[in-house]
Amino acid sequence: MKKALVLSSGGVDSSTCVSVAVDELGAENVSTVSVFYGQKHRKELEAARQVAAFYGVQHYELDLSNVLQYSDCSLLAHSDQEIEHKSYAEQVKENGEGKVSTYVPFRNGLMLSAAASLAQSLYPDDLCDIYLGAHADDAAGNAYADCSVEFTDAMEQAISIGTYGNVHLRAPFVGLNKAGVVRRGLELGTPYELTWSCYEGGDKPCGTCGTCIDRAAAFAANGVKDPAL
Repeated sequence: MKKALVLSSGGVDSSTCVSVAVDELGAENVSTVSVFYGQKHRKELEAARQVAAFYGVQHYELDLSNVLQYSDCSLLAHSDQEIEHKSYAEQVKENGEGKVSTYVPFRNGLMLSAAASLAQSLYPDDLCDIYLGAHADDAAGNAYADCSVEFTDAMEQAISIGTYGNVHLRAPFVGLNKAGVVRRGLELGTPYELTWSCYEGGDKPCGTCGTCIDRAAAFAANGVKDPAL
């Protein structure tokens, strides 16, 4: 039976990916993996553990923070840069197309490479799909180049070649906006009440950072209240 390894940040998109993988393959064939990359808080890692526990799937955690110790991205604990409290669309409008301040250098490429190695180690005799929750809103305006169709297509080819065709990348939402991701998750019963998206690590989501704004809009577009609030 094919296996799945879902890159899980504990947020809306990756948790919906967990729902999709479990729906398609069964929980017994699904594992999740989270990555500590030096971010300012660990609430998203805690959320990922809770989502894995909800589905009863095996969960792994990797520490790749040393790779990003030289980055000054505002999401990283060692950075003195302030997190922007504007939507991604506003940031692109103000600064032009290109990476936003919360872009972590090649983060998805780094995590996917590690996940591919983990997948082949865990399932040396099985085919395995790595699920990535990238969606079209993050790629819009080239805000996050490592969420684009071009990126996911190239990484799928590299992962497949490098694992002798045993591991493949699936990005089921790369052509959807975030509202579409939430719509799919609501259909599957994704436990959004367990998820965390905010870039800040407070007791409650700040509501004003880019990911909080996009999350709120996605639930509003589906006519439902965010169950995590």
